[in-house]
Amino acid sequence: MGSALRRRETLPTMLTRLELCFVSCMIATGVAASGRQPAVTAQPEAIRAAFLKLIDRPRVALEPTLRSRPESGGLVAEEISFATEAGQRVPTLLIKRSGPSRQPAVIVLHGTGGSKEGMAGRLRDLAAKGFVAVAIDGRYHGERAGASSEGMSPYLAAILRTYRTGREHPFLYDTVWDVMRLIDYLETRPDVDRARIALTGISKGGMETYLAAAVDPRIAVAVPMIGVQSFRWALDHGAWDSRAWTLREAVDAAAKDAGSGVGAPFMRRFYDKVAPGVYGEFDGPSMLPLIAPRPLLVINGDSDPRTPIGGVRACMAAAEQAYKVQGVPERLVLHLQPDAGHQVTPEADRVALQWFERWLKSTGRS
Repeated sequence: MGSALRRRETLPTMLTRLELCFVSCMIATGVAASGRQPAVTAQPEAIRAAFLKLIDRPRVALEPTLRSRPESGGLVAEEISFATEAGQRVPTLLIKRSGPSRQPAVIVLHGTGGSKEGMAGRLRDLAAKGFVAVAIDGRYHGERAGASSEGMSPYLAAILRTYRTGREHPFLYDTVWDVMRLIDYLETRPDVDRARIALTGISKGGMETYLAAAVDPRIAVAVPMIGVQSFRWALDHGAWDSRAWTLREAVDAAAKDAGSGVGAPFMRRFYDKVAPGVYGEFDGPSMLPLIAPRPLLVINGDSDPRTPIGGVRACMAAAEQAYKVQGVPERLVLHLQPDAGHQVTPEADRVALQWFERWLKSTGRS
C-alpha cells in the first residue's frame, strides 16, 4: 500500500484488489440491512481499503504557493497553500530551522474551534528541536471557516448539512484526506525526509491523527492526544453525551428534523450519516491496530468525559494485541494523564516531544 501511495496510483486502482476481501469480511460479520454496525472482525487491509474508498475523491494538482518570513532563534516560518481537491485549498503554517539538510517532519492538527495559528507555539518548540513542524486549518476552521449559518459555527453548520444531504464529511474524515494530500506535498520538499513524517493532534485532531495513521503508512510515528476513544463503547455504556456535546447545535437541529429526542439510538443514526462507520468498522478498536508496527503514543486524561476511560482501554487492548503479534510491544505506549480531564498537560507535551526524538531522529530509531 505504501509503494502504491508513492507511485500516486488513484485510490480506486489501489482498492480493486481489496474490495472483494472487504465484502466477504463484512458479510461474515453480519452487517444488518438496517445499517446498524456490528462488532468488527474484518481483516486490517479490508478495513483500510473501505475507509480509503469512503474518503476518495478526484485528485487535483497541488499547485502550492509559499511566502517565507524569518522568525527569532534562527527559525523560518512559511505560509503555504496547496490544493487538496477541486474548490479546496489548505492554508498551512510551516516552521523550521533554516538549512539545506533533510529533516524529520511533524504535522500538528488542532481541535474543534482551533486553527493552525493556535498550534504555532508547538510548531516553534518542535522546530527548535530540529523538526520541520507543520499545521493546517481543518475543514471549516481558521481561514477555511466561511460564514456562519443556522445560528451556529460554520463547522457545525457543515456537519448539519451533511446530515441532511449526505454530501461531504467535515466531521473527521475530510481532514484525513487533507492530511494525506499534505503528505503528498511534504514529499516534494527538499528539506523533508519523507521516511520520517509524524502526525499528532489534539481532541478532534487526535481522532484525525489515529484515523489518518491507520490508513496512510507514510505516517511513520503517531501521537494522538485526548482523541483516542471508542464511539461504540460510549454508545453502549451511556457515555455518548460528552462527545455529542461538542457537536450540540448540529445534533439538536438534526434531532428536531427527525422529530426525535437525543439519545444513544438517535446518535447512532446521526453518526451513520455524518461519519459512517465511526462506531463500527472505523472505530478506535478497529483503527488503532492498523498503525502497528509503527510507533504509537496515546495520550489521554484519566478523567476525560469526552474520551471515557473504558473506551480508551478497549482501543488499547485491541492495539496491544496487534503490536504483540508483530513483535514490537515497546512501540505502543499509553500515557494516561493523572487527574486530568479534556486537556493536554505540559508533562504530556514533554513526553510527546521525547517520543518524536526517540523514533524520528536517526540516532534513536530502532
